[in-house]
Amino acid sequence: MTPTRKLGRRARQALLCIGALAALVACGGGTSQFTPFAPNRLFAFGDETSVLTPDGHNYAVNGVNLDGSIDCKGQPIWVQAVAALYNFAFAECNPTGQAATQARMFAVVGAKADDLKDQIDLQVSLGGFAESDLVTVMIGANDVLDLYLQYPAQTEAALGAELLARGTRLAQQVNRLVAMGARVIVSTVYDLGLTPYALDQRLVSADTDRAALLTRLTFEFNRGMRVNILQDGRYIGLVLADEWMQAAVASPGSYGLTNVTLPVCNEVLPNCTTNTLVTGGSASTWLWADGTRLSAGGQLRLGNLAVARARGNPF
Repeated sequence: MTPTRKLGRRARQALLCIGALAALVACGGGTSQFTPFAPNRLFAFGDETSVLTPDGHNYAVNGVNLDGSIDCKGQPIWVQAVAALYNFAFAECNPTGQAATQARMFAVVGAKADDLKDQIDLQVSLGGFAESDLVTVMIGANDVLDLYLQYPAQTEAALGAELLARGTRLAQQVNRLVAMGARVIVSTVYDLGLTPYALDQRLVSADTDRAALLTRLTFEFNRGMRVNILQDGRYIGLVLADEWMQAAVASPGSYGLTNVTLPVCNEVLPNCTTNTLVTGGSASTWLWADGTRLSAGGQLRLGNLAVARARGNPF
């Protein structure tokens, strides 16, 4: 082989290496570095799935101290898990007395999708948002449950269309948060067709499979949100609570769960504690606190999903 041909081969090899290196860098490989997002503040928006009351109660299963008082950190809810990732505390649960509670609670019991705008507007009136802010959003279960009660006076098609519209409006508010500078962890509504309430509805109603109906209605709300949020991981991290729940109910043991069909609480939320569970019940391995709301175990697993998203998104 002549020197000229050898040179041509080496040149071709060099060009291939350069091309491969360029592709690696373009895909985020090589020497590129991922810098984890470090927020200065956390805002929790949504419904009772995210609520801590002023005295530290949650709408799952509350932990208790030896003296019987509420231990607000003993059975944390999902937004507390996200806050803990950054060593933040909510004023509603600050047992160590942190001077600055960088996590702010805006979620409201009974809130529906359109109420998110009011929650956001409140923070706007208090100073707004910055690029160093992280926001959690989970809302919509009360929309699905309330509209479901209109069936069969309202057709499934009409209810689904309304839920799709509400999910779309929710997405618009999430996108609004991004436009104001915040980064957002937003969760789909978990599958309400898998709740104890849905299973009871299936038994008492002969007109159609009510549990399957609730699953379809949940899907329509989530579809409206998922299709319309900004599809950019630099700003929005999506938690797929519905898909996680479907997998967990299909294979409970794979998720460390022992009961995915019955409520574990003997007290009305938010007064349920680890001392007021049904006989044989477990706050950590039973999925449901009551007919429609997650137990501490459900909250823990939702929190793990959200923390993974907060860590993994290129905010």
